[in-house]
Amino acid sequence: MLSNAPRFSLKSQPTPHKLEGTLGGSPPPKHSAEEIGKAVIGKALSGLGSSTRLLIWSPQSRYMYFPSFFFALLIRFLVQLFRSPLRAVPGPFLARFTDGWYFWNVRKGSFQDVNVELHKKYGTIVRYGPNRYSFNDPEAAKIIYGLGNHFPKSSWYSSWASPGQWAIFSDQSIKRHAQNRRLYQATYAMSSLVHYEPFVDECSDLFTQRLAEMSRSNMLVDMRHWFQCYAFDVIGLITYAKRLGFLDRGDDIRGVISALEEHLGYATLVGIFPSLHRYLFPLKNYLAGGKGAGRAYVLSFTNERIREAQVTPKPVAEESAVAMEDFLTKFLAKHAADPEVFTSFHVLAGCTSNMVAGSDTTAISLSAVLYYLLKHPACLHKLRDEIDDLTAKGGLSKSPTFKESQQLPYLQAVIKEALRMHPATGLPLERVVPEGGATIAGRFFPEGTTVGINTWVAHRDHRVFGDDAETFNPDRWLVDDAARLSMMNRYYMPFGLGSRTCIGRHVSMLEMSKLIPRIVRDFDFGLDPSLQREEWHTQKLLVREAAGF
Repeated sequence: MLSNAPRFSLKSQPTPHKLEGTLGGSPPPKHSAEEIGKAVIGKALSGLGSSTRLLIWSPQSRYMYFPSFFFALLIRFLVQLFRSPLRAVPGPFLARFTDGWYFWNVRKGSFQDVNVELHKKYGTIVRYGPNRYSFNDPEAAKIIYGLGNHFPKSSWYSSWASPGQWAIFSDQSIKRHAQNRRLYQATYAMSSLVHYEPFVDECSDLFTQRLAEMSRSNMLVDMRHWFQCYAFDVIGLITYAKRLGFLDRGDDIRGVISALEEHLGYATLVGIFPSLHRYLFPLKNYLAGGKGAGRAYVLSFTNERIREAQVTPKPVAEESAVAMEDFLTKFLAKHAADPEVFTSFHVLAGCTSNMVAGSDTTAISLSAVLYYLLKHPACLHKLRDEIDDLTAKGGLSKSPTFKESQQLPYLQAVIKEALRMHPATGLPLERVVPEGGATIAGRFFPEGTTVGINTWVAHRDHRVFGDDAETFNPDRWLVDDAARLSMMNRYYMPFGLGSRTCIGRHVSMLEMSKLIPRIVRDFDFGLDPSLQREEWHTQKLLVREAAGF
């Protein structure tokens, strides 16, 4: 997640009941407070037994019951803590006892920075909750995320879907996820990108038109917002063959952007205490009122597009054919071919997942690219020279194609480095140790332990990315050193790793690869002076028009 706002300038060039009664038969005998205390403590310490004793207390003893009960729980907790094979793993003191420490630091924002500092202080393995462990080790990444290792996603992800429903991103079932991913895979494959390019071009044209208008107005331009408008309209067009209209109006249509941000905040925090999700989710929707209109609008928009497409179905081209074709058309064709396998829910889930996952993350990444270029003018000039050179040779169109963008190695290095420096996710990508446990980074972790690697931590590992790992340097990806490049690529994870790699990563790269060279070539941008003196971890991105334009 982004957090504090860069400003740029822009010019045109030539986003407890008391329990009473009996359970059949005669009334149970009364127990003294001492007897009750002993029974409860004994039960808590043993943790054994095929049944649980039901104790009925008298009014005289009930007030003594609670201290005994909580004392028993404390004793049990301490016994478990000091007998744990992981008791020696370092981390913040409070994180040893409660997930509240993690919740509080996520709630404050910038947990990615906290996580990085924890590893600098404690080393390779860090505890950030009673049963949560963060790693900084390329070999740990192979074990946790490697294909065939069967570490399912943690319950943190459950809050990203409606209770009782699955989603490609949040599904904790390895088997079901694999089955469903296979159903969607072809529509997100690299070979399908050619079907989506015309949609991206349409939005790029409108985006640059808006920039040109603003460049003549001597006004601050919130580029984070405009990148989000661009990403929303692109994903809407790619998904439904119809834009939502963000670029036309330049504002938050029906509160969709604010609804998405609210949902992301809810899922991020509630996922830390996932058992609350089934209760808080319906309550959240009930209390949302007008704030829930954005989410409702996306669902309504999706259902309306589905009805329209079912009334007038479009022909579906072969995956390799050059055709302007949206996701919905492809999903409906799959549904028509085998409705028992690719159900109507698959159609709805695929479309809505695109809208949620395919907008904010791309906007963050575009913002990161532009920010780091402006923070490092030499890199911007080098990129512009590469673009101008290819344009002069006739190798770059007015609206660059994805194929043409692959002929710009420095552009690809800039995008890759920006995503290394500022990946869209700032929390550990949690997985659960499977049955039998696992040895990770030289330590055994019992089954059920939550483990993960934070992308921000991984991408700042000096052993992998060099002594300048915390510096923006696109040239690191252009070195003539196959072994070093291989090592960096293995620990490069802005889209995740293994079988749970982001299914839409190619679409995101398509959007960035086509838009960045166009705006760098056609516009001048200037970073607000105040941001030259501070680092950017922000949710907003401001741009300022350059003098004389």
